[in-house]
Amino acid sequence: MSRYLDPRHASLVPYTPGEQPKDRKFIKLNTNESPFPPSPKVLEAISRQQVESLKLYSDPDARMLTGAIAKHYGLKESQVVAGNGSDEILAFAFLAFGGSKGAVFPEISYGFYPVFAQLLGVSYRAVPLKEDFSIDIEDYLTPGENVVIANPNAPTGLLLGHAEIETILRAHPDDVVLIDEAYVDFGSESAVSLLPRYENLLIVQTFSKSRSLAGGRVGFALGSPALIADLQAIRYSFNPYNLGRLPQLAGAAAMEDEEYFRRCTRRIAATRERVKVALNQLGCVQTDSRANFLFVKLPGVPGAEAQAKLRAKGILVRRFDKPAIADYLRVTVGSDEEMDAFLAAVREIIEEANS
Repeated sequence: MSRYLDPRHASLVPYTPGEQPKDRKFIKLNTNESPFPPSPKVLEAISRQQVESLKLYSDPDARMLTGAIAKHYGLKESQVVAGNGSDEILAFAFLAFGGSKGAVFPEISYGFYPVFAQLLGVSYRAVPLKEDFSIDIEDYLTPGENVVIANPNAPTGLLLGHAEIETILRAHPDDVVLIDEAYVDFGSESAVSLLPRYENLLIVQTFSKSRSLAGGRVGFALGSPALIADLQAIRYSFNPYNLGRLPQLAGAAAMEDEEYFRRCTRRIAATRERVKVALNQLGCVQTDSRANFLFVKLPGVPGAEAQAKLRAKGILVRRFDKPAIADYLRVTVGSDEEMDAFLAAVREIIEEANS
């Protein structure tokens, strides 16, 4: 680092994104992208005229996009804010509501939570998971701090039910409870039905996973008009043109194509369940993931070794160095062909380890 860096950031440990290979073709199961292309309606929406209009600024309110999101969820447009990926929305939320209250979130969860807290000067409490990697809601019932929970959690893929979320909401009437639903569309239920009853509930979602727009960088939040107005104030103070013209068009088109969305998410969930069964037959240990990834430990093979051997076979997966999960791999659910290749590689690695 240079001598000009503000001392406040000297100890900052940045978020590390998954590998994006450039020099070799891999089966890429390390960044939770969709194996399917975006909806055909996305391509229809991005016309030559729209490309030529890139000379003009985009709509700062992203009304076409937020209108499509609001309609999909049966909400008012004042209950929706869009951002440059859900990461930007999360950063706005930490900035808007962190303050003196700080935040509490699981110690094993999305790695950007502590990064945002450190970057923005938000105090935080990181709570260990239970031995089975589930969240103990008793750890999140202390009022006076904001709550951030990914549901399903990452990288475990485990769920909290609505009753448990409501218990947390009731314990924090004067605090914001943020539910990060990046993976909600693969077999679980959004907490959006709770919004009419809880003005402190903020839901964050993304188009990167279930709507195949990871490269488009489109995210959004749902909440009470007052909470959304707070986020809008932060957004306008940071960058009112935060979402470009083409991502807005792509997001609106993807949101409106319900049939394609359902077809893709059901196929991913079906592939996930098929691969779970196969991994169990190979003696692997895994969580009951409800996301678009698996969280799995190979028998007799340390995590770092398993990751390296898979890479040598042309398959990228993600691993995290935290001691409790260091032997587990997070494996994105790819196409059936990609997952068959993954299973074949895992079988070979296990056989080699036990030979």
